[in-house]
Amino acid sequence: MAWSTREIAELAGTSLRTVRHYHDIGLLDEPERRSNGYKQYGVTHLVRLLRVKRLTALGFSLAQIAALPDHEHPRDALRALDAELAATIERLQQARVEVAALLKKTGATDLPLRFAEADDPAELPDPDRSFVTVLGTILGPSGLDAYADMLRQDPDAVALELDDLPADADEPTRRDLARRLVPYVRALHVKHPGLEHLSSDAPRGPEHTAQTIGRAITDLYNPAQVDVMRRLGTLLARPEGNTAV
Repeated sequence: MAWSTREIAELAGTSLRTVRHYHDIGLLDEPERRSNGYKQYGVTHLVRLLRVKRLTALGFSLAQIAALPDHEHPRDALRALDAELAATIERLQQARVEVAALLKKTGATDLPLRFAEADDPAELPDPDRSFVTVLGTILGPSGLDAYADMLRQDPDAVALELDDLPADADEPTRRDLARRLVPYVRALHVKHPGLEHLSSDAPRGPEHTAQTIGRAITDLYNPAQVDVMRRLGTLLARPEGNTAV
């Protein structure tokens, strides 16, 4: 029995274009032709088409299929494909977790999952939201967890002062705010010890993390806020009781 190109395409559940493409790339042998010049396909062509169709449905590329032996079990190739599928499933499962979290927090689509779960979108100012988004790209799991845990608690009034500090705040105002932030930040470190070592498991190391955080602070906050954070860092590095700025 012989079939035309259209007939074998229908039997295999594919299209004329696909059959012709398989011929072009050498994935399907050219059949003999009738006296009138039309191709006549046999069972071997149908079996080949069905095999290619099944392997592509499993996830093999056409180039991979072309490299597989026709009459040998592609055990190694299947093992490799299985590993790829497992990784894809894991990625999709994680994506579903993130989608579920974002459905609960409709305003948090710009935040990493750990922060989206902790965040009330109405509470974080835009610079802070951008800052934690940057953190999500540079911190490791323990650093992300520590910062997310901190976000779950309501900010102190002095922290809100920093959020609202105008760019033209004078020297005494900036100096006083830095001093008043010290006990607040130290209390945060006691309650969330991981904040002391945010970059401990950062994928690209502490130096890269510090440089990126410094760049983000400079770009996202106004000069007065940046100055207060610089003063605060200096004070935190000193023994308790030394408040000279």
